[in-house]
Amino acid sequence: MSAWKQSAELGLILCRTCSLGVARTDVRADRRCPRCRSRVEARKPHSTEMTMAFLIAGIVFYIPANVLPVMHTSGLLGDADSTIIGGILEFWRAGDWDIASLIFIASVAVPFTKFIAIGILLITVRQGSRWDRHQRTVLYRVVEFIGYWSMLDVIVVAVTAALMQFQVLGTAEPRPGIAFFCAVVIVTMLSALSFDSRLIWDRRHE
Repeated sequence: MSAWKQSAELGLILCRTCSLGVARTDVRADRRCPRCRSRVEARKPHSTEMTMAFLIAGIVFYIPANVLPVMHTSGLLGDADSTIIGGILEFWRAGDWDIASLIFIASVAVPFTKFIAIGILLITVRQGSRWDRHQRTVLYRVVEFIGYWSMLDVIVVAVTAALMQFQVLGTAEPRPGIAFFCAVVIVTMLSALSFDSRLIWDRRHE
């Protein structure tokens, strides 16, 4: 067994807002932190259930986000609707490999990686796994970090549409797919925020 003691064994609860270690005997009846007045919980209530719900919602929204068009363009060559994958292929064929790579990373690689990472965290926590807790904590921090860059694709579509409005030869308008993609970004961020990383270190089978 590890020599490190958990906060519960020391009679402490960590405030997740100001990081104050609050003695259980000092927690007020309203369960508020004495320093920042945030709610203090030993563990987030229903953390894994909420994380799972947001994760499933993200996977469901991810399908129409990739199937439905995200942008409609019109010009001298006619009108066309573009999906995320279709837009990546068009930029690649046009020689804009940097933009194609940026959209692929933000729209395909990042969401898919987040689905896998959060799924791994959920499964290992629910099973009380002792598998490499340090690595799983790092994985959670990475998921938190990349979540803030998931809106890059939406920004690219918005900038492209804005630039085309200044051109006489063409215009661009957003389509329903971009709304679903925004929903994917939001619910996956909520999924990561709902997950209580302290559950990784709970000693269920030690």
